[in-house]
Amino acid sequence: MKKVLGLSLCIIALCAVSSIAFAASDMPRIAVMRFTNNSHASWWRSGTGSELADMLTNELASTKKFKLVERREIDNVVNELHFGESGLVDPSTKSKLRKIKGAQYLVTATVSSFEENAAKQGGGINFMGFGVGGGSAKAYIAVDLKVVDVETSEVIETRTIEANSESKSLSVSGHFMGLGGRTSKEEKTPAGKAIRACVINIADYLTCSMVDKTPECLEKYAAKEEKRRNKTKGSISLDE
Repeated sequence: MKKVLGLSLCIIALCAVSSIAFAASDMPRIAVMRFTNNSHASWWRSGTGSELADMLTNELASTKKFKLVERREIDNVVNELHFGESGLVDPSTKSKLRKIKGAQYLVTATVSSFEENAAKQGGGINFMGFGVGGGSAKAYIAVDLKVVDVETSEVIETRTIEANSESKSLSVSGHFMGLGGRTSKEEKTPAGKAIRACVINIADYLTCSMVDKTPECLEKYAAKEEKRRNKTKGSISLDE
């Protein structure tokens, strides 16, 4: 009886391990490329593209639903390709793309729009030389996302991901008997919060479109995309 029970427990344990291994093998293996910039963002500098790629890599890793390729593997191939948007769909790059070991997909992202202080407001009151004021600033960022199949060099996913953020500030100033002063308290910058929100939104979208694929999440992102496109169309004149 004990032998039978022991054998049963071993079989259950082996099945559990096999299930975990199978689930892990099913995870998409992706490499996040350095972000590029087509906007006039003042915060962009030489290392920003790699920093944003690392942020997205960390967000994707935290979902436990992707296998991520190490940064040095990506950089070695990028240096060889002199990475550019047009090169990804060139058939001659296929063999070089395959040098990113273990990756099924490449994720590329371009900051296509950034607006800071898109809406800014302030106000305050003054009484007997003292003033209390406040204000807020907003930021908007849009990132054009692509997912490329390493084997075929085909773009299998495209999406524009947007994010908005706002920061508020409070200031107190005054002057009394020859003494003056001013204090100010400001929350984190809207630019930093918008960037982080956009990276999280990208990770959420990739999780939905590449792993979960539930009708609910796909419908949610389809609705967001339709809203974005309608908003863009409404802000420009299109020739009919």
